[in-house]
Amino acid sequence: MLVDREGLWYRVLVARYGVERGRLRDGGKRGSSWWRKIMQIRDNGGGIGGAWFGECIAKKVGDGSDTLFWSDPWVDGIPLCVRFRCLFDLAETQSCSVAEMASLGWGAGGEAWVWRRPLRGWEEEMLGECQTLLLNISLQVHSSDRWL
Repeated sequence: MLVDREGLWYRVLVARYGVERGRLRDGGKRGSSWWRKIMQIRDNGGGIGGAWFGECIAKKVGDGSDTLFWSDPWVDGIPLCVRFRCLFDLAETQSCSVAEMASLGWGAGGEAWVWRRPLRGWEEEMLGECQTLLLNISLQVHSSDRWL
């Protein structure tokens, strides 16, 4: 489910609960209790045990096709939507994969960066920080993305 976004189980969950900002939704009060619990664990650790899921699971990017650029924890174990929340909120490309963003060009002047409005000065600085973070990342064409 976390790896194969084209798989049957993922498609069933999308049909039942939907996707918001590139992530499966929890279904609210209409969702099943087990699914809400899984989403709670994914999002904030599920309570007493702490945020063990996010602390123990990271995404190892291969070709980038099965990793969401903003939502998956593929850079230093922190989702870019958390690290650069303001940019994520402004991005038109919230549910793109790493491969899609890389192919559009995530460097300075790249076409991957499409915003809902022009960026302010401090947001431009934040974008520069994000681009610097991505500078040395190279995708492995013949390798699949996987969870570790």
